[in-house]
Amino acid sequence: MKKFSLILSFLTVFQIGLAQQFIELPYEKSSTVTWTHEEKQYFSEIWKTEVVTNVSIPTIQVFQPKNPNGTSVIIAPGGALYALSINSEGRDVAKWLTDKGITAFVLKYRLVPTGEDAVQEVSEEGQTNPTRIGERVAPVMPLSVADGLSAVSYVRENAEKYQLDPSKIGFMGFSAGGAVTMGVAYNYNENSRPDFLVPVYAWTSAYPVQEAPKNAPKMLIVCASDDPLGLAPGSIEIYNSWIKSGKLPELHMYSKGGHGFGMKEQGLPSDNWIQRFYDWSLAEGITSILKSE
Repeated sequence: MKKFSLILSFLTVFQIGLAQQFIELPYEKSSTVTWTHEEKQYFSEIWKTEVVTNVSIPTIQVFQPKNPNGTSVIIAPGGALYALSINSEGRDVAKWLTDKGITAFVLKYRLVPTGEDAVQEVSEEGQTNPTRIGERVAPVMPLSVADGLSAVSYVRENAEKYQLDPSKIGFMGFSAGGAVTMGVAYNYNENSRPDFLVPVYAWTSAYPVQEAPKNAPKMLIVCASDDPLGLAPGSIEIYNSWIKSGKLPELHMYSKGGHGFGMKEQGLPSDNWIQRFYDWSLAEGITSILKSE
């Protein structure tokens, strides 16, 4: 089974093309959470997208542009902490960023231990016992946040290796990955502090909004008013907390977009959120235009 997984990983890297390598991040093993199934990647018929489940060892997948401009972004896909929407909220985002000279790191953070089909599990629990989701997420969330902090530390410590500016490291997360993003925002130290944050339809009920830290990083917030999970108010709350701290965050609240739009094309203004991120990053001096653009 392990041999097959290695072969599958190799084929995935070959098909993706831009991916250079997978890095296992330093982490502390949990004494309370155990996994009985191996990490798995498959196409979910329920979510209609490729997912990764049962992550027990945190890793990052490195996407290096041909001409790195020094900026980097760690990407945390969403999936209710039961799964990772690995393409639409991960690898597809990374590919877009590398075209702009930005080095991307797709983070696979630790997830809720599940059976063979995590998406089916969370979907059924959402319909029959939504409280159970919160109960299963609670002990894993601190592990996921620790993985996010570990990723920032790794990128900063290896900035020279990847031709990066250690003062231009960002953290971008979607839904549950947005909750991880906010966990990183509230728990960093000097080495694990991101220089900018991009919570995209962040799951703030999983990681409640707090007072912004004194040296809060720059922030761009993205969400849709018609998010069926009701996440728009939480995004506004994040924005207000940064404003109250004296910072100048940016908020893009689309009237339509729903939840989980990521890099999907819906024929809506929300399709262009990542271009708005790029515009913002240029205005903030976080990144720079490639000479070839």
